[in-house]
Amino acid sequence: MADIAARGSVAATGDSRSSLHKLMQRKSTIAFLMTLPLIVLILVLVAYPAGYAVYLAMLNKGMTRFVGFGNFDFLFGRETFWMVVYQSCLFAITAVIFKAIIGFVVAHFVHNIPSKGQRKWRGMLLVPWVIPPAMSTLAWLWLFDPSYSALNWILAGFDIERIPWTGETGWARFSVILVNVWIGAPFFMIMYLAALKSVPEQLYEAASIDGAAWWQRIWYVTLPMMRNIIAITALFSLIVTFANFDIVRILTRGDPLNSTQIFGTWAFRVGIESGDIPLGSAVSLFMVPILAVAATFILRDITKRGSEV
Repeated sequence: MADIAARGSVAATGDSRSSLHKLMQRKSTIAFLMTLPLIVLILVLVAYPAGYAVYLAMLNKGMTRFVGFGNFDFLFGRETFWMVVYQSCLFAITAVIFKAIIGFVVAHFVHNIPSKGQRKWRGMLLVPWVIPPAMSTLAWLWLFDPSYSALNWILAGFDIERIPWTGETGWARFSVILVNVWIGAPFFMIMYLAALKSVPEQLYEAASIDGAAWWQRIWYVTLPMMRNIIAITALFSLIVTFANFDIVRILTRGDPLNSTQIFGTWAFRVGIESGDIPLGSAVSLFMVPILAVAATFILRDITKRGSEV
Protein backbone atom coordinates (compact mmCIF):
# COMPACT_ATOMS: atom_id res chain seq x y z
CA MET A 1 0.00 0.00 0.00
CA ALA A 2 2.84 2.34 0.81
CA ASP A 3 4.45 1.63 -2.57
CA ILE A 4 1.17 2.28 -4.34
CA ALA A 5 0.75 5.58 -2.48
CA ALA A 6 4.33 6.59 -3.29
CA ARG A 7 3.84 5.77 -6.96
CA GLY A 8 0.60 7.72 -6.96
CA SER A 9 2.30 10.76 -5.49
CA VAL A 10 5.12 10.53 -8.06
CA ALA A 11 2.60 10.22 -10.86
CA ALA A 12 0.67 13.21 -9.54
CA THR A 13 3.89 15.19 -9.34
CA GLY A 14 4.78 14.18 -12.91
CA ASP A 15 1.33 15.16 -14.15
CA SER A 16 1.55 18.54 -12.44
CA ARG A 17 4.98 19.15 -13.96
CA SER A 18 3.69 18.15 -17.38
CA SER A 19 0.68 20.45 -17.13
CA LEU A 20 2.91 23.27 -15.87
CA HIS A 21 5.27 22.71 -18.79
CA LYS A 22 2.36 22.83 -21.22
CA LEU A 23 1.11 26.02 -19.57
CA MET A 24 4.54 27.62 -19.94
CA GLN A 25 4.62 26.59 -23.57
CA ARG A 26 1.19 28.08 -24.09
CA LYS A 27 2.25 31.37 -22.48
CA SER A 28 5.39 31.55 -24.60
CA THR A 29 3.31 30.90 -27.70
CA ILE A 30 0.90 33.67 -26.78
CA ALA A 31 3.82 36.01 -26.03
CA PHE A 32 5.40 35.19 -29.39
CA LEU A 33 2.15 35.83 -31.24
CA MET A 34 1.72 39.17 -29.44
CA THR A 35 5.25 40.26 -30.38
CA LEU A 36 5.01 38.92 -33.93
CA PRO A 37 3.76 42.22 -35.44
CA LEU A 38 6.73 44.05 -33.89
CA ILE A 39 9.14 41.37 -35.14
CA VAL A 40 7.71 41.68 -38.65
CA LEU A 41 7.96 45.47 -38.45
CA ILE A 42 11.62 45.28 -37.39
CA LEU A 43 12.37 42.82 -40.20
CA VAL A 44 10.69 45.06 -42.77
CA LEU A 45 12.06 48.41 -41.60
CA VAL A 46 15.48 47.38 -40.25
CA ALA A 47 16.69 43.95 -41.32
CA TYR A 48 15.63 44.18 -44.97
CA PRO A 49 17.10 47.67 -45.60
CA ALA A 50 20.34 46.64 -43.86
CA GLY A 51 20.63 43.49 -45.95
CA TYR A 52 19.80 45.40 -49.12
CA ALA A 53 22.47 48.00 -48.27
CA VAL A 54 25.06 45.20 -47.97
CA TYR A 55 23.92 43.86 -51.34
CA LEU A 56 24.18 47.30 -52.99
CA ALA A 57 27.64 47.89 -51.50
CA MET A 58 28.92 44.86 -53.46
CA LEU A 59 27.80 46.10 -56.89
CA ASN A 60 29.54 48.32 -59.41
CA LYS A 61 28.49 51.93 -60.04
CA GLY A 62 25.97 50.92 -62.71
CA MET A 63 24.59 48.19 -60.40
CA THR A 64 25.03 45.64 -63.19
CA ARG A 65 27.94 43.59 -61.89
CA PHE A 66 28.95 42.03 -58.57
CA VAL A 67 32.33 43.37 -57.40
CA GLY A 68 32.53 41.92 -53.89
CA PHE A 69 34.60 44.10 -51.60
CA GLY A 70 35.83 46.28 -54.44
CA ASN A 71 34.00 49.38 -53.17
CA PHE A 72 35.51 48.96 -49.72
CA ASP A 73 39.01 48.56 -51.17
CA PHE A 74 38.47 51.73 -53.18
CA LEU A 75 37.39 53.66 -50.07
CA PHE A 76 40.41 52.45 -48.08
CA GLY A 77 42.67 54.03 -50.67
CA ARG A 78 40.99 57.46 -50.57
CA GLU A 79 42.31 60.14 -48.25
CA THR A 80 38.86 61.75 -48.05
CA PHE A 81 37.40 58.58 -46.54
CA TRP A 82 39.88 58.54 -43.65
CA MET A 83 39.23 62.24 -43.12
CA VAL A 84 35.50 61.45 -42.86
CA VAL A 85 36.25 58.68 -40.33
CA TYR A 86 38.30 61.10 -38.23
CA GLN A 87 35.71 63.88 -38.45
CA SER A 88 32.80 61.56 -37.63
CA CYS A 89 34.56 60.25 -34.52
CA LEU A 90 35.64 63.76 -33.49
CA PHE A 91 32.13 65.13 -34.03
CA ALA A 92 30.35 62.33 -32.18
CA ILE A 93 32.71 61.84 -29.24
CA THR A 94 33.27 65.56 -28.58
CA ALA A 95 29.57 66.37 -28.81
CA VAL A 96 28.57 63.49 -26.49
CA ILE A 97 31.19 64.47 -23.89
CA PHE A 98 30.06 68.10 -23.79
CA LYS A 99 26.37 67.14 -23.79
CA ALA A 100 26.98 64.81 -20.85
CA ILE A 101 28.91 67.44 -18.87
CA ILE A 102 26.43 70.24 -19.54
CA GLY A 103 23.44 67.96 -18.92
CA PHE A 104 24.93 66.77 -15.62
CA VAL A 105 25.62 70.31 -14.38
CA VAL A 106 22.23 71.69 -15.43
CA ALA A 107 20.43 68.67 -13.94
CA HIS A 108 22.05 69.41 -10.57
CA PHE A 109 20.97 73.04 -10.70
CA VAL A 110 17.38 72.10 -11.59
CA HIS A 111 17.36 69.34 -8.95
CA ASN A 112 18.22 71.89 -6.25
CA ILE A 113 15.40 74.24 -7.28
CA PRO A 114 12.25 74.00 -5.12
CA SER A 115 9.65 71.61 -6.51
CA LYS A 116 7.20 74.38 -7.45
CA GLY A 117 9.68 76.01 -9.83
CA GLN A 118 11.15 72.86 -11.35
CA ARG A 119 8.35 72.29 -13.84
CA LYS A 120 8.84 75.74 -15.39
CA TRP A 121 12.59 75.32 -15.70
CA ARG A 122 12.29 71.80 -17.11
CA GLY A 123 9.89 73.06 -19.77
CA MET A 124 12.12 75.95 -20.80
CA LEU A 125 15.32 73.90 -20.86
CA LEU A 126 13.73 71.18 -23.01
CA VAL A 127 12.80 73.62 -25.79
CA PRO A 128 16.04 73.15 -27.83
CA TRP A 129 15.52 69.38 -27.82
CA VAL A 130 11.80 69.57 -28.66
CA ILE A 131 12.23 71.88 -31.66
CA PRO A 132 12.96 69.94 -34.89
CA PRO A 133 16.74 69.95 -35.48
CA ALA A 134 16.34 71.29 -39.02
CA MET A 135 14.55 74.40 -37.76
CA SER A 136 17.11 74.96 -35.01
CA THR A 137 19.97 74.56 -37.47
CA LEU A 138 18.41 77.13 -39.81
CA ALA A 139 18.32 79.62 -36.92
CA TRP A 140 21.96 78.89 -36.14
CA LEU A 141 22.80 79.28 -39.83
CA TRP A 142 21.54 82.87 -39.61
CA LEU A 143 23.60 83.43 -36.46
CA PHE A 144 26.68 82.17 -38.33
CA ASP A 145 25.99 84.12 -41.53
CA PRO A 146 29.26 85.63 -42.84
CA SER A 147 27.66 88.99 -43.68
CA TYR A 148 24.85 89.41 -41.15
CA SER A 149 25.97 87.22 -38.26
CA ALA A 150 24.32 88.25 -35.01
CA LEU A 151 27.22 86.69 -33.11
CA ASN A 152 29.78 88.73 -35.06
CA TRP A 153 27.69 91.86 -34.47
CA ILE A 154 27.91 91.24 -30.72
CA LEU A 155 31.66 90.59 -30.96
CA ALA A 156 32.12 93.80 -32.93
CA GLY A 157 30.81 95.71 -29.91
CA PHE A 158 33.86 94.42 -28.01
CA ASP A 159 36.24 95.28 -30.90
CA ILE A 160 36.72 91.60 -31.75
CA GLU A 161 37.32 90.67 -35.39
CA ARG A 162 34.69 88.79 -37.34
CA ILE A 163 34.84 85.01 -36.99
CA PRO A 164 34.41 82.86 -40.13
CA TRP A 165 32.06 80.47 -38.36
CA THR A 166 31.42 78.18 -41.35
CA GLY A 167 34.15 79.36 -43.70
CA GLU A 168 37.26 78.04 -41.98
CA THR A 169 37.96 74.40 -41.08
CA GLY A 170 38.46 74.76 -37.33
CA TRP A 171 35.56 77.14 -36.82
CA ALA A 172 33.26 75.08 -39.06
CA ARG A 173 33.92 71.95 -36.98
CA PHE A 174 33.37 73.95 -33.82
CA SER A 175 30.07 75.31 -35.19
CA VAL A 176 28.54 71.92 -36.04
CA ILE A 177 29.59 70.52 -32.65
CA LEU A 178 28.16 73.59 -30.88
CA VAL A 179 24.77 73.21 -32.59
CA ASN A 180 24.65 69.49 -31.82
CA VAL A 181 25.46 70.14 -28.16
CA TRP A 182 22.81 72.87 -27.95
CA ILE A 183 20.15 70.53 -29.38
CA GLY A 184 21.13 67.36 -27.46
CA ALA A 185 22.16 68.63 -24.01
CA PRO A 186 18.52 68.93 -22.77
CA PHE A 187 18.03 65.19 -23.36
CA PHE A 188 20.97 64.43 -21.06
CA MET A 189 19.62 66.94 -18.55
CA ILE A 190 16.18 65.35 -18.28
CA MET A 191 17.63 61.81 -18.07
CA TYR A 192 20.13 62.78 -15.38
CA LEU A 193 17.47 64.72 -13.50
CA ALA A 194 15.29 61.60 -13.34
CA ALA A 195 18.30 59.59 -12.12
CA LEU A 196 19.12 62.20 -9.46
CA LYS A 197 15.62 61.97 -8.04
CA SER A 198 16.09 58.23 -7.55
CA VAL A 199 19.23 58.64 -5.40
CA PRO A 200 18.25 58.23 -1.70
CA GLU A 201 18.73 61.37 0.35
CA GLN A 202 20.00 59.23 3.22
CA LEU A 203 23.22 58.62 1.30
CA TYR A 204 23.89 62.35 1.03
CA GLU A 205 23.08 62.82 4.70
CA ALA A 206 25.46 60.03 5.71
CA ALA A 207 28.20 61.51 3.52
CA SER A 208 27.66 64.96 5.06
CA ILE A 209 27.88 63.51 8.57
CA ASP A 210 31.17 61.87 7.58
CA GLY A 211 32.46 65.29 6.54
CA ALA A 212 32.37 64.80 2.76
CA ALA A 213 32.64 67.96 0.67
CA TRP A 214 30.19 68.68 -2.17
CA TRP A 215 32.52 67.30 -4.83
CA GLN A 216 33.11 64.17 -2.75
CA ARG A 217 29.35 63.60 -2.49
CA ILE A 218 29.13 63.86 -6.27
CA TRP A 219 32.13 61.59 -6.86
CA TYR A 220 31.38 58.90 -4.27
CA VAL A 221 27.58 58.99 -4.13
CA THR A 222 26.00 60.57 -7.19
CA LEU A 223 28.20 59.18 -9.96
CA PRO A 224 28.22 55.54 -8.73
CA MET A 225 24.42 55.62 -8.42
CA MET A 226 24.05 57.11 -11.92
CA ARG A 227 26.71 55.15 -13.79
CA ASN A 228 24.28 52.88 -15.63
CA ILE A 229 21.99 55.70 -16.78
CA ILE A 230 25.04 57.77 -17.79
CA ALA A 231 26.40 54.88 -19.87
CA ILE A 232 23.06 54.08 -21.54
CA THR A 233 22.37 57.75 -22.31
CA ALA A 234 25.86 58.22 -23.73
CA LEU A 235 25.49 55.12 -25.91
CA PHE A 236 22.11 56.22 -27.26
CA SER A 237 23.40 59.74 -27.96
CA LEU A 238 26.57 58.37 -29.57
CA ILE A 239 24.52 56.31 -32.02
CA VAL A 240 22.22 59.23 -32.88
CA THR A 241 25.08 61.73 -33.15
CA PHE A 242 27.22 59.41 -35.26
CA ALA A 243 24.36 58.96 -37.72
CA ASN A 244 23.53 62.67 -37.72
CA PHE A 245 22.74 64.24 -41.08
CA ASP A 246 20.62 67.38 -40.88
CA ILE A 247 22.93 69.60 -38.79
CA VAL A 248 25.99 69.22 -41.02
CA ARG A 249 23.93 69.17 -44.22
CA ILE A 250 22.13 72.44 -43.45
CA LEU A 251 24.95 74.26 -41.69
CA THR A 252 28.00 73.54 -43.84
CA ARG A 253 27.06 70.90 -46.46
CA GLY A 254 30.34 69.26 -45.50
CA ASP A 255 32.44 72.26 -46.52
CA PRO A 256 34.92 73.89 -46.53
CA LEU A 257 36.70 71.31 -48.73
CA ASN A 258 34.95 68.35 -47.08
CA SER A 259 36.42 69.32 -43.71
CA THR A 260 33.10 68.79 -41.90
CA GLN A 261 31.86 65.74 -43.77
CA ILE A 262 30.62 62.89 -41.63
CA PHE A 263 29.41 59.45 -42.68
CA GLY A 264 25.80 60.47 -43.26
CA THR A 265 26.49 63.57 -45.35
CA TRP A 266 29.34 62.04 -47.33
CA ALA A 267 27.29 58.93 -48.11
CA PHE A 268 24.55 61.24 -49.40
CA ARG A 269 27.03 63.22 -51.53
CA VAL A 270 28.66 60.10 -52.96
CA GLY A 271 25.54 58.01 -53.36
CA ILE A 272 22.82 60.50 -54.31
CA GLU A 273 24.50 63.64 -55.61
CA SER A 274 27.28 61.80 -57.46
CA GLY A 275 25.05 58.94 -58.56
CA ASP A 276 27.20 56.13 -57.14
CA ILE A 277 24.67 54.39 -54.90
CA PRO A 278 26.78 51.25 -54.23
CA LEU A 279 29.73 53.37 -53.06
CA GLY A 280 27.38 55.47 -50.90
CA SER A 281 26.02 52.27 -49.35
CA ALA A 282 29.56 51.13 -48.61
CA VAL A 283 30.29 54.44 -46.87
CA SER A 284 27.18 54.20 -44.71
CA LEU A 285 27.99 50.62 -43.67
CA PHE A 286 31.23 51.72 -42.03
CA MET A 287 29.20 53.21 -39.19
CA VAL A 288 28.10 49.72 -38.11
CA PRO A 289 31.44 48.25 -36.89
CA ILE A 290 32.46 51.48 -35.14
CA LEU A 291 29.17 51.71 -33.26
CA ALA A 292 29.20 47.97 -32.57
CA VAL A 293 32.58 48.26 -30.85
CA ALA A 294 31.40 51.23 -28.76
CA ALA A 295 28.16 49.47 -27.82
CA THR A 296 30.03 46.29 -26.86
CA PHE A 297 32.36 48.08 -24.46
CA ILE A 298 29.60 50.17 -22.86
CA LEU A 299 27.09 47.34 -22.48
CA ARG A 300 29.75 44.95 -21.22
CA ASP A 301 30.67 47.47 -18.53
CA ILE A 302 27.01 47.80 -17.53
CA THR A 303 26.59 44.02 -17.40
CA LYS A 304 29.75 43.63 -15.34
CA ARG A 305 28.59 46.18 -12.78
CA GLY A 306 25.15 44.53 -12.67
CA SER A 307 26.69 41.12 -11.92
CA GLU A 308 28.84 42.64 -9.17
CA VAL A 309 25.79 44.11 -7.51
